Amino acid sequence: MTELLITATLILVKLILIFAVVLSLAAYMVLAERKILGRMQLRYGPNRVGPFGLCQPLADVIKLLTKEDLVPARADRVMFLIAPGMASLIALLSFAVVPFSPPVTLFGREIPMVVCDLNIGLLYFLGLSSLAVYSIALGGWASNSKYALLGAIRGLAQLISYELSMGLAVVPVVLSAKSFSLTDIVLSQADWPNMVRHPVAFVIFMISVMAESKRTPFDLPEGENEIVAGYHTEYSGMRFGLFFVGEYINVIILGAMVTVLFLGGWHGPLLPPIVWFALKVLAVAFCFIWTRGTLPRLRYDQLMHFGWKFLIPVALANVLVTGAVMLAIGS
Repeated sequence: MTELLITATLILVKLILIFAVVLSLAAYMVLAERKILGRMQLRYGPNRVGPFGLCQPLADVIKLLTKEDLVPARADRVMFLIAPGMASLIALLSFAVVPFSPPVTLFGREIPMVVCDLNIGLLYFLGLSSLAVYSIALGGWASNSKYALLGAIRGLAQLISYELSMGLAVVPVVLSAKSFSLTDIVLSQADWPNMVRHPVAFVIFMISVMAESKRTPFDLPEGENEIVAGYHTEYSGMRFGLFFVGEYINVIILGAMVTVLFLGGWHGPLLPPIVWFALKVLAVAFCFIWTRGTLPRLRYDQLMHFGWKFLIPVALANVLVTGAVMLAIGS
């Protein structure tokens, strides 16, 4: 009974820490993105609220909380209210299987640095990522607005299309590690990261996760110069803020998955493992911001053609070649 209580307490502490760290990181990623984009565009980012603008995320939260929360008269009220929370919740649930470092010893007890080390952790992540489409679909459909519905349809088509290439890109990684466990995948990269072993899969996965995050140049579900604001057109106040926060939490979890699957996870010299993990996640997040500040938005037909006519065939060919090579060398 005591052992069960200790285990439950450890899981609860891990969940609270992840919740606090991820939400804080998401808030300050908004500030970092605004500052970095400002420098790229030869202007200042936020620098008035607090020293160096560090209190800007708090000011943004206060602004969103004090704005009027409107529900359209003809909207499906229940679905309209549920949709924003789903975006953040699904992204947060994905952290349950992410290994941040090797187990640590505390008070003579070995504590795994993962909430739940599932032997199908990769399938768990892929399953949750496929559920992310529901927040977009419900938000667009429940709003009873043609602009929101158009954004939702575009979002559904985009996410479903790029899920295929994302799933195919991780097949060579699973073949190398011979496991669906994210911890085993990290351990298999002790000598060389999968970015070096499977460069084609790495590039495909990076492009796919950028499309899954719905960020420039893949921000077609929002397309403000075409459909007002896309699937969240009718949202205001903190409900809009939940969609916004969910996007940044999603960037963090996708950065964590790129780190685990292709960048060697916590492996690295000199620094503590968890520091290496955090640095790699932040480096991937910086690539997301850099891409947003560099590339223009694609047309919708270009987006779909690129996914179905180029990315998926290349991913399939890469799976076949990888399988043939591993069979030939007998690994």
